[in-house]
Amino acid sequence: MTGITGQDGAYLAQLLLHKGYRVIGAVRRASTLNLPRLAALDLVGQVELNTLDMQDFTSIVRLVEEIAPDEIYNLGGQSSVQASFKQPLYTGQTSGMGTMSLMEALRLIAPEVRVFEAASSEIFGLAGNGMVDETHDFHPRSPYGVAKLFSYWSVVNYREAHGLHVSNGIMFNHESPLRGMDFVTRKITATLAQIACGSQQMLMLGNLDNARDWGFAGDYVGAMWLMLQQPKADDYVIASGETHSVRDFVMLAAQAMGLDIEFVGEGVETRGLDRKTGRQIIGVSADFYRPSEPDPLIGNASKAHKKLNWQPKVNFEQLAAMMAESDLERARNGQVWY
Repeated sequence: MTGITGQDGAYLAQLLLHKGYRVIGAVRRASTLNLPRLAALDLVGQVELNTLDMQDFTSIVRLVEEIAPDEIYNLGGQSSVQASFKQPLYTGQTSGMGTMSLMEALRLIAPEVRVFEAASSEIFGLAGNGMVDETHDFHPRSPYGVAKLFSYWSVVNYREAHGLHVSNGIMFNHESPLRGMDFVTRKITATLAQIACGSQQMLMLGNLDNARDWGFAGDYVGAMWLMLQQPKADDYVIASGETHSVRDFVMLAAQAMGLDIEFVGEGVETRGLDRKTGRQIIGVSADFYRPSEPDPLIGNASKAHKKLNWQPKVNFEQLAAMMAESDLERARNGQVWY
C-alpha cells in the first residue's frame, strides 16, 4: 500500500488487518517517519514499512519482486488540490506518472496482481450541476485533477491493452478525524476547537458557499477492498450522493462544540459572529479562494451500490460531529495533531 501514513492508508490498513491480511506500507525515504494516523488507530507495529520512491521505476520493480503482493492499493502522491497550484510539477510526477510507472512494472513482472488506484472526483471539474457517474465527461480544474486524470486513463489503458486487474475508485471528498490540516474540513474543526478552548481567536476561510459531496473515509476504504474482490476489474464512483457547503460544515461542527454562530455580510465581507458574545470568530479571505473552482459535484454511486453491494454508514451530520468532537478533545488535552 502506498500512502499508508495518510488518512485513507490508516483506515484501509485497519480494515485489511481485521481481515487477516499481511499489510506492507510503502513510504518515502526520510530521516524520521511521522505515523500519527497509524498510531491513532493503534496500528504501529502491526504493519510493515518499506521505503519506496514512486518516481523511481527500478525501486518499484524491486519492491514488487521482493514482496510478491496479492493486492496493491495505490493511495500515495501529493493529495492537496490547493497545494497542487503551487507544486504542479511535483503533483504531476507523484499523482500521475507514479501510477503509470506502477502499471508498467506490473505488466513486466507481476501481471496477476490486483490493483486499486485512488482516482478523484477532481477529474470531472467543469461537469455542470447535477449528479455525475462513471460515464460523465472529464474537465479537471486543477493540476491535481489533471494528474489524477492522467492516472485514471493509465489504469484504463493497461487494463484494456494488457489485461491487468486494475480498478479506479473515483473517490469524492471523504473526511475523518485523521484528515490533514491542509483540508478545509479539518482546518474548520481543529481551529474551532482551539477557539472553543480560548487558545485561538479567528478561523479564516475561503468561499463559504463552495459545495462538496462529503463522506466518511472509514466507509470509503471498504469500497476500495470490494473492488479488488470482483472477478473483473472496473471503475467506480464512490460518493455520498449529496452535497453540502463549507458554511453547512462550519455550522454543524460549531454546534457540536457548543458554539452558536451567526453569519452576516456576503462574499469576502462575510463574518461569523458568536451569538453569545457578539465577537467575530470567522472571517473570509480571498487568499483562500482557488484560482479555478470545479462545479458543485454530486457523485452517483449507484454502480458501486449494485455491483459491490457498498453503502456508506456515516452521514454528513455524523461526520461533522465526529470530527468536531475529536478535535475538541485534542484541544482540551493540549494535543498538537497534524
